[in-house]
Amino acid sequence: MKFRVSRFDWRIGASAAAVALALGAAATASAQTVEPAPAATDDAQAQPAEEPAADEIVVTGFRQSLEAALNVKRNSVSAVDAIVAEDIAKFPDQNLAESLQRIPGISIQRDGGEGRAITVRGLGSQFTRVRVNGLETIATSHDGASSNRDRAFDFNVFASELFTSIVVHKTAEASLDEGSLGAVVDLNTGNPLAGKDGFTLVGSAQGSYNDLSKNWGPRFAGLIGWKSPDGTLGASISAAYQSTDTLELGNNTVRWAQARFDSVNGTPCFYSANTGGTPVANSGGNYRPSTACDAVALAFHPRIPRYGEVRHDRERLGITGSIQWAPSDATRISIDGLFSRFRENREEKWGEVLLRSNERSINVSNYVIDDDNNLISATLDDAWVRTEHFLKQSKTTFYQIGGSWDQDLGDNFRFTLLGGISKSDADVPVETTFVFDDRDAQGYHYDYSDMNRPVLTFGTSVTNPANFQLAELRDRPSNVTNKFRTVQLRTEWDVAEGFQVKLGGLYRRFDFDSEAFTRDTVVCGNGGLDRVLGTVTCSPSSAFGPAAVYGLPVTSAISELFRLGNAGQPGGTTTEWLVPNIGAAADYTNLYNRPTAVDAGNTRGVTEEVKGGYLQFDAKTELGGVEVAVNAGIRYVRTDQESRGLTSGTPVTVNRDYEDWLPAVNLAITPVHDVIIRAAIAKVMTRPTLGNLTPGGSVDGFNYRINYGNPFLEPFRATAYDLGLEWYFAPGSIASVAFFRKEIQSFPVAETRSGSFASTGLPLSIIPPSSPAAINPEGQLWTINSIGNGAGAELNGIELSLQAPFRFLPGFLSNFGGIVNATFVDSDADYTVAGPTVNACVPGATPTAACAFGPNVAATRSSTLFGLSKKAFNATLYYEDSRFSARASVSYRGPYNDQNSGTGNVFEGYDAITNVDASIRYKLTDWIELSVEGTNLTDAYRERFTDVDAQRNYEYNHFGRTFLVGARLKM
Repeated sequence: MKFRVSRFDWRIGASAAAVALALGAAATASAQTVEPAPAATDDAQAQPAEEPAADEIVVTGFRQSLEAALNVKRNSVSAVDAIVAEDIAKFPDQNLAESLQRIPGISIQRDGGEGRAITVRGLGSQFTRVRVNGLETIATSHDGASSNRDRAFDFNVFASELFTSIVVHKTAEASLDEGSLGAVVDLNTGNPLAGKDGFTLVGSAQGSYNDLSKNWGPRFAGLIGWKSPDGTLGASISAAYQSTDTLELGNNTVRWAQARFDSVNGTPCFYSANTGGTPVANSGGNYRPSTACDAVALAFHPRIPRYGEVRHDRERLGITGSIQWAPSDATRISIDGLFSRFRENREEKWGEVLLRSNERSINVSNYVIDDDNNLISATLDDAWVRTEHFLKQSKTTFYQIGGSWDQDLGDNFRFTLLGGISKSDADVPVETTFVFDDRDAQGYHYDYSDMNRPVLTFGTSVTNPANFQLAELRDRPSNVTNKFRTVQLRTEWDVAEGFQVKLGGLYRRFDFDSEAFTRDTVVCGNGGLDRVLGTVTCSPSSAFGPAAVYGLPVTSAISELFRLGNAGQPGGTTTEWLVPNIGAAADYTNLYNRPTAVDAGNTRGVTEEVKGGYLQFDAKTELGGVEVAVNAGIRYVRTDQESRGLTSGTPVTVNRDYEDWLPAVNLAITPVHDVIIRAAIAKVMTRPTLGNLTPGGSVDGFNYRINYGNPFLEPFRATAYDLGLEWYFAPGSIASVAFFRKEIQSFPVAETRSGSFASTGLPLSIIPPSSPAAINPEGQLWTINSIGNGAGAELNGIELSLQAPFRFLPGFLSNFGGIVNATFVDSDADYTVAGPTVNACVPGATPTAACAFGPNVAATRSSTLFGLSKKAFNATLYYEDSRFSARASVSYRGPYNDQNSGTGNVFEGYDAITNVDASIRYKLTDWIELSVEGTNLTDAYRERFTDVDAQRNYEYNHFGRTFLVGARLKM
C-alpha cells in the first residue's frame, strides 16, 4: 500500500467535537474524537483530512484522554508530549501553566498563588516559544510585583477551559518554528468539524473559595457548537469567566547588605555622630574604625525587614470562536479567533524599617552575628520606621485571529497556507505607592534566628499618626504591547511510497513596545511639596539640618489601620500599624494631576522581521523487520532587528541583522512491538532577551544600580541531543526514559563593576526623583551592570515517566490508575558576580578617603543555568468508573537560582516547593456532573533566598488553599 503522510494542520491530531469547558479546571466529557497521527508526521499536530478511521478514540473520560495523549506521543517521530481536552479540563488547574506542569520535564513559576511561566528541561520561559492555533505569539501580563517585558509567555492570561489540547515539542524539526532552546508549545482551541452532527451545548458553573482571603469568586464556562449533517460546515464559540480575590501573607527583606552604622553598642563608628536620626552630611571620610564597628559593617543585615499583605483581585475572561468549511475531501478552510482579558488589582501593605541607604544614621546594640556572617539580630535606635501602601491596577487584553487553507492537489501533493495576527496589550494606568516615615524611631528589634519566621518588633508606636510624616509618593503608569504578524506556506509531496518532501516559507514580524512614566516625588517638608503645581524644592542640605521637616504631617484622614493576619509570624511580632489611605492621600497631594516624567530604562522597543524557509525529508521503511521512521532537514532564517531606547533622554535606534542555518534530524526505531527508540540532534537558537537589547540604560536610585543594554548581543545558540526509550506495555500505559543534552555555544552574561555615579557619564536628571540617590547621588558606590556575549554553557538531563491504569487489579481496584514522572537536570555556566566587600579600616589608623566602604568584589562563579531546578517530580493517582471519579496530584520542584543578586549577595532564587491538588466528581445523570476540587491543599509556603551560600531570607509567604465546588451540564 502506498505510504502517505497526512498534511500539516496547525491543530493537534486530538480534535474536539465539543470544547472541554468547566469551571475551576474541571470540565467536560463531551464526545471528542482523537484521530491517531501517522508515525512519520512532521509534528504531533498532524491530522488526516479523511473521515475518522474505525479505530478512532472517542474521548469520554479522563482515562480515555490519557490514551489519546499517548497516541499523539507514540505516533510522532520527534519527542513530544500532549494533553487533550479532558486531561486539561479535569485537573484542578486555574490556568494553562498549572496544566503543563503535569508533563515530564516541565516546572512552573507561580505568582500570587497561580502558575505564570514554565521551565522546560531546565530552560526558563524566555527559551520557550508558544503558538496559539499554529501562530507564534506572546501574552504579557503585569501580574505580580514586576511586569513581564520579555519574550516569556504568561500562561495565567488564559483559562484552561478555552483549549482542547496542548502539545509540547521537545525536539526540533526543520518544519517547526525556530526560536526555542527549550520547547515549542502548541495551544489549540476548538475544531467543530470533528464533532457530532447538529448542536452541542456544554456549560459549567463553580464557586471558588480561598481559605486565607476567606472570599468566594464565581467561575463560569460554556460552549455551543454546530456541525452540518453533511459534515462540510461547522462552527463553535466558547467562553470562560473567573473572578478571584486571594491573599499573599508573609515577610520580606528585599535582600541583605553590608554598611557602616553610626554606633555599635555605644561605640561611635564616626568622629561626627548623628543626632536624633539626622545624619551629618560628610559621612565618607570620617569613619572611626573599631573591632565592633568593622564586624557589624562587614556582616550582612536585612535591608528592609518587614511583614505585610499582598491582595490579588483578579478577573479573567476568555472567548474563542471557530468556523470551518470543507466543501470536499480535498479542501478545508478554517478561521479561528481568540480574545482574552485579564485584570488584576494588586494591593500591598507593609510595616518595615528602611535600613537600606540609611545605616549611617542608625545605632546598633544587642546584636548577634552568626556563622554565615549575618547580623542575625539587633536592636536599632534612630531607625527609619516606614509603612507603605501600594496599589497596581493592570489589564491585559489579548486577541488573535488566524486562518488556514488546506488543499490537496491530486493524490500526491498538498499545501497549507496559514496566516494571522495577534496583539497583547498590557496596560498599567495606576502603580501608586504612598509612604509614612518615622525617621528617629527608638527600640526597634529584629531577630532572624529562624530565617523564615523572624521576630520584628517596633519599639515606638506605629499606630499613632503624630509619629509619622507623609514622606514619599510614587506613581508609575506603563504599557507593554506585543504584536505578531505571520504568513506561512507549507507544502508536502509524496515522492514515493514511504518517502515525502516538505518545503515551506515564512514571514513573521514581531513588534515589542514598552513605555513607562513616573510621578515620583520626595516630600521635603517646609513647603517642599506644592500640592497644586506638583513642584518640589528639595536641596541636599535640607536632608541634614537638625530641624528639617522631611514630610507632610500625617492625620487620621489620610491613614488607615492595618492588622496583619496569619503570615507565619512568631509571638512578639508587631501586627498592627498605620498605612496611608491611597484614595485620601492621592486627593490630598493631587498625585494623579501631577505631570509625568519618562522612565528611560523602561521606554524602549524591538522590531524583528524574520524571513526564511525549510526543506525536510520524511521517510518510513522496514530494515530487517525493524520499523524505522526519520525526518531530516534544514531551516534557514534571517532576522532583521531594530532596537530602540533612550540614552540620556535622547532616542537611539540600532539596526542589525543575522542569519541562522538550523539542521535537525529525528529518528524513531521500533525494534519490537510497543517499544520505540528515539534519537534527535539539531541546531537551535533563541533570540536575545528583549530587555538586554535596548541601546539605552536604566537607573535604580533606591538600590544604587545602573543597567546598560547591548543591542548587538548574539542569540543563544545551541546543539541539542536527545535519546529516548518508550515501552507501551499495555493500553493507556507507558514506561519511558529520555536523555537530553544541550551544548550552548553563545550565552550572554552580566558584566558588573562598582563605581561612582560620575564615572558613568550619565546626567543626574535620569535618577528617579523619589529615590535616596536623587538627594545624594554619591552617597555610596553604585553597582554598574552591562551585558556581553559569554562563553556558553552545558545542560544534561534525564526524564523518567511511568503511566498505567491498574486494570490488572481485581474488582473496583481496576478503576484506579497512576501517573508519575521525574526529571533530573544539571548544567554548568559561569557568571560574573559582585560579591561581599572585604574592605575595612585598620583600628587606630588615621581615617583617609581610602577608608571609604566598598567596593563589592567582582568574581566569576559557576552555577546551574538560571531558572533550572535539578530535580522535579509529578505524581497523580486517579479513580474512574461510570459515575464517580477522583484524582490527587502532587508536584515537586527543587531549589534553583533565579538571577544575579545585588548588594554583595551571590545569586538569588527559590527553595524547593511541593503543591498538592485534588478533585472529586460524580455524574448524577449522563448530562449533569457535580464536582469538588482543591488546589494547594497543604498551603505550601514560597521561600525565596538571596545568596546561594548563606541562604539569606528574601521572602517567605503563603497564599492559602483554594476550593471549587460546582456542576457541569452537557447536552
